[in-house]
Amino acid sequence: MARLKAAPLDENRASAMALRALAFLAMDADRLSRFLALTGCGPGDIRRLAVSSEFQASVLEHLLSDESLLLLFASQCGVAPEMVAPAHALLASAA
Repeated sequence: MARLKAAPLDENRASAMALRALAFLAMDADRLSRFLALTGCGPGDIRRLAVSSEFQASVLEHLLSDESLLLLFASQCGVAPEMVAPAHALLASAA
């Protein structure tokens, strides 16, 4: 079977990936608590910050800092783990 070529990564796709990653973190209270503790954000800040490229980059950076978490996200969300770092770079440069 021929493999479909993935669409090129752009800022919109990187942003969508970061929002999926945030939803992934939010599905588990311990994962979300750890992320919030490390970023200094409160639960009430998430909705306001979620649209920010800087915050989205921090979500992906959090995944990149923990390989087991990155691989779990990739597996559960159907994301190639090697695409997270380029998405992070795009968002970080846009911030």
